[in-house]
Order: sequence, then C-alpha cells, then structure tokens
Amino acid sequence: MKNIFLFIMFCLTISCRAQQIFSLRPTEIDLPENSYEKDTNDELKDYVGTWKGIWDNKTVLITFKKITNKYNQNLKIYKDFLIAKFIVKDNNGNILFDNTNLTDDNAKIKGVNFRRYGDRYSLVYSDSDLCNTSGNIAINFTDTARTKLVWKYYYRNEIITIDCPYYNTEIPQPLPKEIILTKQ
Repeated sequence: MKNIFLFIMFCLTISCRAQQIFSLRPTEIDLPENSYEKDTNDELKDYVGTWKGIWDNKTVLITFKKITNKYNQNLKIYKDFLIAKFIVKDNNGNILFDNTNLTDDNAKIKGVNFRRYGDRYSLVYSDSDLCNTSGNIAINFTDTARTKLVWKYYYRNEIITIDCPYYNTEIPQPLPKEIILTKQ
C-alpha cells in the first residue's frame, strides 16, 4: 500500500512539473512561465530557405531559419520562431549589406509570432551597426504553392545621436519596404 501511495505521489509531482505546450497561434495573451510556444502545426517550415527579390536596382537574398525550443528571457517562455539573415548587392554585384556570418543568437531579424487574424508572420529588425535602425516586418505567402512571399517592412529610427556616422546624412536602407520574394 505504501508503494502504491508513493507511486501516485511521484506521478502527480511529474505531471505538475510538465511543461505546458501552446501553439504559435495561442488564444492566451499571457503564457505561463516556462511554457513552450511550439510550432505544433509545422507552419514555419514553408518559410525556411533562401528568398530573392529585386528593388531599387539592388538584389536582396534573405535566408530564414527555424529556431526551436529557445528560451526567451523577457517573456520567460520557450518558443519556436524564425530568424533571418540577408545579403544585399547592387547591380554590379558589389555587396552593400551582409550579415550572413552572424551567429543565430545575433541575427538582426527575429520572428515574433503569427498575427491573431490572418496568416501574416511578424518579425522585428534591429541593427546596431546602422545607428540602431529598427522596424517591424510582416510576411505572408501570395500563392498556394508557397513560393512567393510578400514582405512589408515598417522602418523606424526614433533617435539618432551625434556618434552615429550618419548623423548629418540619410541612413542607408538595408531592406526593402515592400517586395515580393521568390523562393530559391
């Protein structure tokens, strides 16, 4: 009888400590601490890979990668999300921007979540190398084959200090504001 009681207590303890799993489209606003916002429907896989687009006589190659079960210090949860690294070239093939050699933890573009309504996936861009340029990005597919992607970048740079090399000039735009990207 004592062994049965201990076994039941052990099972209860384990079940109480089990990590709660939520989809990337949770209905809850605040997820419990140490929960896991997981890509349960495998929705991020279609974004993974390299995408190409042309804008203002420049070519941009954006590579998306899925990160799984990563702990977020601010939210105190684990989550699956996308990161993106990019390279931008002019018409002559000269590299204007390239952050493809950064580690995944230092990627300048990181996924946030799917919008509550619709299929747009939200990302944030933060670039300390360009005077803390930042912005929000929304992406979604335009075709059922999932080979074309609409990219909308909402740029913001609220504060430019005198130590910024572009203090008296315009900060270069490393990313297109709106573009259709094609999967490579």
